[in-house]
Amino acid sequence: MRQKLFNSCLIIAFVLSAIAHYTGMPVVLQFIVCGISIIFVAGFLGKATESVAHYAGERIGGFLNATFGNAAELIIAIILIKDAVNGKEYLFDMVKASITGSIIGNMLLVLGLSVFVGGLKFKTQHFSIKLATHNASLMLLAVIALFIPAMFAHGLTLHKTNVLSLIVSVVLIVSYLLWLIFSMITHKHVLGEPHEAESAEKHQEHHGAPWSAKKSILFLLLATIMVAFVSEWLVGTVEQFTKQFGLSELFVGAFLIAIIGNAAEHSAAVMMALKNKIGASVEIAIGSSLQIALFVAPLLVIISFFMGHTMNIVFSTYELVAIGVSVFIAKSISHDGSTNWYEGILLLVVYIILGIAFYLV
Repeated sequence: MRQKLFNSCLIIAFVLSAIAHYTGMPVVLQFIVCGISIIFVAGFLGKATESVAHYAGERIGGFLNATFGNAAELIIAIILIKDAVNGKEYLFDMVKASITGSIIGNMLLVLGLSVFVGGLKFKTQHFSIKLATHNASLMLLAVIALFIPAMFAHGLTLHKTNVLSLIVSVVLIVSYLLWLIFSMITHKHVLGEPHEAESAEKHQEHHGAPWSAKKSILFLLLATIMVAFVSEWLVGTVEQFTKQFGLSELFVGAFLIAIIGNAAEHSAAVMMALKNKIGASVEIAIGSSLQIALFVAPLLVIISFFMGHTMNIVFSTYELVAIGVSVFIAKSISHDGSTNWYEGILLLVVYIILGIAFYLV
C-alpha cells in the first residue's frame, strides 16, 4: 500500500512539474512544484540504486548512483555552456560555481546528513580504511589540479590558460579512468567492505531485492532521465527566481543549483546509512565529489572546446578555499574508516558556514 501511494505521488508530482514548466506558470510556483517533484524522483532513484546494490555490491551500487546522479548535473552544465558559447559568457562562472557546489555539497551536505542520520541509529558505523585512504589521496589530487591552473593563470595569456586547462582536463580524466580500473578490477578485493561477501549472502537470504536485476537497472535509467528533466525545468526558473529574491550568481551556482542537482545522492546516501551501509553512503558522497572534480569538470572543459569557446578550469579564490576546507574536514573525519553522528554534525557545520559566506559575497 505504501509503495503504491509513493508511486502515485511520484507520477502526479512529475506530471505537475511538466505542466508547470510547459504552460509557463509563475516562476515561484514552477520552482516549488519542481522542487517537490525532485524529492519523489530522488526517492525513486534511491530505491533503484539500493536494488542494484543488492546484486552488484555496495561499492558498485554507490558508484552507479553517483554516476547517474551526476548525469543530471552534467546535462544542466552542458545547457549552461551552450548558452555561454552563444554570447552569455557570464554563465561560465555559474558552471564553475555549480561544480564547486557539487563537490562541497556531496562532501559536506550529503556525507554529513548520511553520517548524522546513520549515527543516530547505529552508535558507530564502519567502512573500508584502505578505501578511505585512497579517497583522501584522490581528493588531494583534485585540490592540486584545480589550484595549479588558478595560480599560474595570472602569468599566462588567455590562449595559454585555455591550453593548460585542456591538458589538465585530459590528464584528470585519464587518472580517473585508471582509478576505476584499480578500484573495480585489479584491486577490487583489497578495497572491498569488511565481510562484504558474507553480509551480502545473508542479505540475499533474508531480504530479497524489490525488483529483478534487469528491472533494477531499467528503473535506475528511468529515474536518472526523470531527474534530468525535473532538474532542467527547475534550473530554468533559477535566473528569474534569483533576480526576484536578490540572490548572487555565485551563491545560486554553488549552493542552490548544487543542492537541486545533488538531491538524488541525498536520498540514496541517507537511505543506505539508515540500513547500516555507510560504505555505500561514502561511495556515493565522496565518489560523486571525486567524479565531479576528476571527470565531469574536465569533460565540460573539453566539450566547451569542441563547441568553439573553451571554458578554462581556473576557479576563483572563494571556490578554491571552499573546496580546500571541504577536503580537509572530510579527510579528517573519514581517515579511520568509522563514523558517528557528531562527525556528521561537523561536516554540516562547515557547509552552513560556507553557505553563509557565499551568500554574503
